[in-house]
Amino acid sequence: MGFAEQRFTVNLSILFTELPLLERPAAAAAAGFPAVELWWPWVDSPTPERSGLDALRKAIEDAGVRLTGLNFYAGRLPGPDRGALSVPGAESERFRANIDVAAGFARSLGCTALNALYGNRVDGVDPAEQDALALENLALAARAADRIGAVLLIEALNEPESPRYPLVSAPAAVEVVDRVNEATGLGNARFLMDLYHLSMNGEDLPSVIERYAAKTGHVQIADNPGRGAPGTGSLPLEDLLGGLRKAGYDGWVGLEYKAGDRPSADAFDWLPVDRRATR
Repeated sequence: MGFAEQRFTVNLSILFTELPLLERPAAAAAAGFPAVELWWPWVDSPTPERSGLDALRKAIEDAGVRLTGLNFYAGRLPGPDRGALSVPGAESERFRANIDVAAGFARSLGCTALNALYGNRVDGVDPAEQDALALENLALAARAADRIGAVLLIEALNEPESPRYPLVSAPAAVEVVDRVNEATGLGNARFLMDLYHLSMNGEDLPSVIERYAAKTGHVQIADNPGRGAPGTGSLPLEDLLGGLRKAGYDGWVGLEYKAGDRPSADAFDWLPVDRRATR
């Protein structure tokens, strides 16, 4: 169990960032990984030029890796934003404009998981108003995901690093998952279980796994403290992933950690090369 039984996918928005975006898929492939995932790559544009979309698609195809996950437009990420879909006005409209673009790009590469970050609380706006807007936009995103055979992921972040983000526990995120599924009747909204964020919130990770593995559509990992590679902190990640496997989760595990002061290619020494390919 543990690491040996997992299917790992490399997050190219946090790893290999020392390289231009279009070189990162090939770098992940050269490191022995068969799959990659991405935050929305065009921070300033929910609707980039077709040429940009085509170039990234070609880079992924040419590298021979699979795109396993893609975020919808989420504002300035990395940066001060944590999503756009619950932010009234222009940001919500930008999220809506992005829905079909992101879903279309995902479909072109066989990607079946789309992550929608909820968005920060806004001063002077009733949280209930933001939540109503979020549910409306998440339902639109869930329907778009359903049209391409994908799941919609809803993620809990951590309060110390994202103090204005309202979903800072597994129960809070799963509650939104349930509301979206009830609103659409599709059942394709799922929990994104990021073990780093949940650990930063002080949650009992074995309990979270036991309670929510069945509602989990994707898992991401980084060690804590530091958000580095497994083994750089104190999280028993191998045991936790083994527990997830025993609980029935057999999906991808996203490597969403920081390489630190070394090249990203050197940040995978915790996992032998022969264990990086798809199981």
